[in-house]
Order: sequence, then C-alpha cells, then structure tokens
Amino acid sequence: MLYIVPSPIGNLADITYRAVDILKSVDLILAEDTRTSAVLLQHYQIQKPVTPYHQHNEHKIVHHITEQLQAGKKMALLTDAGTPGISDPAFLLVRECVKNDIVVECLPGATAFVPALVNSGLPINRFCFEGFLPLKKGRQTFLKEMAAEERTMVFYESPMRLVKTLNDFIQYFGADRPCCVSRELSKKFEENKRGSLQEVHDHFNSKTVKGEIVIVVQGNE
Repeated sequence: MLYIVPSPIGNLADITYRAVDILKSVDLILAEDTRTSAVLLQHYQIQKPVTPYHQHNEHKIVHHITEQLQAGKKMALLTDAGTPGISDPAFLLVRECVKNDIVVECLPGATAFVPALVNSGLPINRFCFEGFLPLKKGRQTFLKEMAAEERTMVFYESPMRLVKTLNDFIQYFGADRPCCVSRELSKKFEENKRGSLQEVHDHFNSKTVKGEIVIVVQGNE
C-alpha cells in the first residue's frame, strides 16, 4: 500500500494526527529530500527507514519501488512541502501502482496554493493552477495563451525569478491586472502583497525576496 502524505509548507504544526500515525506505521518513507524530511520526522520522533525519491531518480527506481509494494510493503511518499504530485514527484509512482492494482491512499493536507488563493481577495469560484512557468522554451507561447484566460490563475515561482515573472506578466497581461503574491506561508514572516501587477512588481523589485512564492492573478475580464 502506498500513502501520499502531505507535509507542512512551513509551520511544522500543520500536519494531521493521521499523517503522523501513518508515517510511524509504514515500512519505508520515500522522501524528495531526505535532509528536509529528517527535520519533520525528528520533530515528531518518527524513526523509519528513509530513501530518496525525486525527479532525478524516479524513472530509475519506480519499478523497483512498485515491486516492493507488490511484495507487501507499506510506504509513504513525502515531498519537501505540501502535497506530493502538486508540482512535485508522485505521478509516475501513483500511475504504476494503479496499473498494478496497488492500493493508493492520498491524505488531505497542506498545499501552498490553496491558502494563497483564498486570501488573495480575487475570485475563487473558478480558477486554474498552472504551477511553474516554462523557463525558456514555450514561455512566450504559454504567456500569450494565459493572457486570454478568464479564470483566476495560480502560479508557483522561485524568489530569484519572481521579479522577472511579474515583469513578463505586465507585458502580456497588462500592468493594471490585479494580483497577489504570497510568500513564506504559515511561517513567522508570511507576506501577502496585493495590488496591480505593476504595484506588486515595484514592491518586490525594491527588496531581497526569500521563501516559497505563490502568484495569484485575476483572469481576463
């Protein structure tokens, strides 16, 4: 059996009792970054074998992991923060489990884009989650397509690329398009900056940006 276990996006208290119980009960924990997961596991006194499972090795080991699951092992998949599969590894392993009739159970829990979307103040009755933008190939085509999107749009971005991405949004969506940038969600220095794309761009262009970033942009009206 494979458990998909969401991990806190910042505050270690944002994990369910059930998630902790499952992590204590499995035979093996698959971790995107064993060092990051070690902090969480030590905090909750979870002592289980941990092995790396990330985008650089998943194609190589997915069949081996599947064979162990077929042999009766119970495993939990953890990513660095949030729900595995949301801009993080999980799809390949879940697909193989489904193909081989291995039970997969995904626990409800933390995911960064949900609080960012809800507290943005933008319409949330209809939205699309786009994850990370293409870095180079296909970026312009993608932005041109998204410029016509009528639903609220949600993106992930790194702090190093935030200002550049906001500048691209201004170019393709217009400087006056309402948006909200959330960073360090659930942490001590959480920030939710709301305003036009230009206002938010200018705000972050004048400071050093740190933390995980969620950008919420209003759709084309």
